[in-house]
Amino acid sequence: MKPISTKSSLSQPRQRLIELFQNVNFGKVDLRICGGEPIFDPHPRVVETRKLAAENGPRSESNLEDFSLKQSLIELFQTMDEVNDGTVLITLKHGLPFTCEVERTSRR
Repeated sequence: MKPISTKSSLSQPRQRLIELFQNVNFGKVDLRICGGEPIFDPHPRVVETRKLAAENGPRSESNLEDFSLKQSLIELFQTMDEVNDGTVLITLKHGLPFTCEVERTSRR
């Protein structure tokens, strides 16, 4: 497995997920994963948090083709690999995963 360090080192679905995060900026994404990969059919449920008296909208980084991944993204993708099949509810702050809640079928 090649190391995860840049956006371009990721699969297309994971790159698409980062772009979604950057567009949401603040909020939550309820995402199904299968084989460790994000599923976009059906579309993930997205709840945007609008900050009042503040600037809202996509992150400026959303225009970049490639960049180094922040640790929170790397850890999210590691979590997705561990879960493999299930659902994650990801809380975003500044376009980056802040927390994630994992729902999966018990293995017992």
